[in-house]
Amino acid sequence: MDLMKPIEANALDDLALQISERMTNAVKGHLLQAFAPDMTKTLRLFSVPEAADLLNTTPQFLRKCHSDGTLPEPAEQRGTRKYYSAEELWSFRQILEKKSSTPGRYLPWRREGEALQVWQLMNFKGGCAKTTTTAHIAHYLALNGFRVLLIDMDPQASLTGMCGLDPHQEFGATTIYDAITLNDPVPMSEVIRETFMPGLHIAPSQLILSEFKMEARADKNFFLRLQDAIAQVQDRFDVVLIDSPPELDILTLTGMAAATSIIVPMTPSMMDVTSTAQFMRLVSSYIGVINQHDAKLDYDHFRFLITRDEPTDGPSQQLVAFLRALFPNILMQATCYKSTAVSDATMLKQTVYELDRSDITRSTYDRARASMDAVGAEIRAMMETSWGRQ
Repeated sequence: MDLMKPIEANALDDLALQISERMTNAVKGHLLQAFAPDMTKTLRLFSVPEAADLLNTTPQFLRKCHSDGTLPEPAEQRGTRKYYSAEELWSFRQILEKKSSTPGRYLPWRREGEALQVWQLMNFKGGCAKTTTTAHIAHYLALNGFRVLLIDMDPQASLTGMCGLDPHQEFGATTIYDAITLNDPVPMSEVIRETFMPGLHIAPSQLILSEFKMEARADKNFFLRLQDAIAQVQDRFDVVLIDSPPELDILTLTGMAAATSIIVPMTPSMMDVTSTAQFMRLVSSYIGVINQHDAKLDYDHFRFLITRDEPTDGPSQQLVAFLRALFPNILMQATCYKSTAVSDATMLKQTVYELDRSDITRSTYDRARASMDAVGAEIRAMMETSWGRQ
């Protein structure tokens, strides 16, 4: 198909079809820049300082472990420089944990008696970077040694795409819909897919998930179906992150019933604040309805997260300060910066963690990475508080 040729159509349906086909082909061509030729995602390598930081140790300690045989040498060495794959770092964690006198230092998995953490990100305001933020939190936690399960509860399947799966190309594959449908659901274990990042799995989505909204009308306890599906695989993970659709519908309510904590992303604009106020009023009324069906919602944490934050924008910072004064215990301290590094990565269905620092202006990368690290670290701290570690 010649993507530069003007579209000619005699009927509206033909015009719509041609537009769809042209956009699909253009996107596939664009994604070839980020994906391998077989359309599978791969993760970049990590330098010695990055690897040491992710393992919560020092470059000197890594060198010592290589020299004394504790850890094998990485496969990739360019001259005198070593580079590590995510798979190698994941295996290093297993080795170092066995030799460590401090349990959980290298494998911070939940321990006996610690409940699975299920976090839902939700807001019915589009453009609040909900899916992008979910992916960044997941990558942060996985790279820091946690076993993470992503659940894409949005029929648009944007999160599925960010994990390297094409929801259109793989039509017919099992998705989260198959695990929660009222009609012969499959085991959750058959839905979950590995991703390109060790420790990170996903229950993908497709457009068919919209059918669940219709099915739910026949089951007054529909909101428990995701909770039951997660329970089937809870021993395999430390944390579950649910990306909900940009609306307060049956799919979002299903996630709310399964969650142990909630994050509401919002941009620092008066329009977003007004919209979120309306959203919270609806949340309150729906929680009341769910509670009437003997499914008491009780969250460990309920937080607002500022996204697309611009520290140099005076008016937006005034609004952030206003929100901090208004909700001192609800607004997260960390914020997601509005950054060209994040925007550029998102265009290729990536996160900042997938970018190489040398690919863009280093100061831009460092600011974006520090922002996302801070958000991930705050989430981790709240998880560990729920586990009684802090």
